[in-house]
Amino acid sequence: MIKKSLQELADFINGKVIGDANVIIAGINSIDEAKNGEITFIANPKYLSMVRTTKASAIIVSFDFKDSEKPLLCTDNPYLAYAKIAGLFHKKPYHARGIDPNAVIGNNTEIGIDVSIYPFAYVGNNVRIGDRVSLYPGVYIGDDVHIGEDTVVYANTSIREGCKIGKRVIINCGTVIGSDGFGFAKDGKVYHKIPQVGIVQIDDDVEIGANNAIDRAALGKTWIKRGVKTDNLVQIGHNVIIGEDTIIVAQVAIAGSAEIGNNVVLAGQVGVGGHLKVGDNVTVGGRSGITKDIAPNQIVSGIPAIPHKEWLKSQVCITKLPKMRKSLKELESKVEKIEKKIKSELEG
Repeated sequence: MIKKSLQELADFINGKVIGDANVIIAGINSIDEAKNGEITFIANPKYLSMVRTTKASAIIVSFDFKDSEKPLLCTDNPYLAYAKIAGLFHKKPYHARGIDPNAVIGNNTEIGIDVSIYPFAYVGNNVRIGDRVSLYPGVYIGDDVHIGEDTVVYANTSIREGCKIGKRVIINCGTVIGSDGFGFAKDGKVYHKIPQVGIVQIDDDVEIGANNAIDRAALGKTWIKRGVKTDNLVQIGHNVIIGEDTIIVAQVAIAGSAEIGNNVVLAGQVGVGGHLKVGDNVTVGGRSGITKDIAPNQIVSGIPAIPHKEWLKSQVCITKLPKMRKSLKELESKVEKIEKKIKSELEG
């Protein structure tokens, strides 16, 4: 069990201790479930009232909070500090399992040292697997795939032929990487399949959620750049490019050949049309529809997506539409009566 003094944790996250810096911490937990010997955190002001009732031995807070009888670990970003400290306490040491006899390994395949290839994983021909890679049960690795060191591929994931996976990538259960892109040419009423002969390239330090579908390119590559994180149930079409450190939340769908910039946030259920560009540092609100290019450095929402503040104003108007409709009908009726009166006077 890992045990750290509060001062050691402060040094680890570059924070400051208020109170007893020698308190020993052996774990981290939520503010309502933490117990003696554990640290908790407050990142949302609505939990401030629980500071006096929590049983935690110390609390991670922002620098502007100092009202507590318990020792405090102050930091600019409590949520980030929580993530780092949680990783410290819950990091599991890696133990290589080797290649299980029930795994299938193809011909001319290079496998690095200290790998873990679990039962019923399938590795095709001419595959390159780096050091300390883990392939869990039911994983399918197609021919000519390259996987970088320290990558983890969880159960029942498929990585089809020719795809390239970087270092320290995490791919969660049930994801399919390199399935055929949705490409068909119409001949009258008949559709002819367009061969999808490109690949998917996933760069270093990417995490892919469960049950993602990332299509291979028609030509060239579908490219997920360094540091991208996707939630569960995300669809990424053929030849899409996702920029570095972008976040893609659950049920987002990105159509073919769209280009997403760096540090973009696509909230849940966003749809992005094909061949469109979303600029760097854009945040797109949940359930929005991107129907045209979005310039960098803005927040947008709605269908079609518009600047977020304008969208909020439009939402206020929607609730008033029934009353506005009633007022409009009354005005139309009054105008009609006035027009009839004027016409009658002119004719008389």
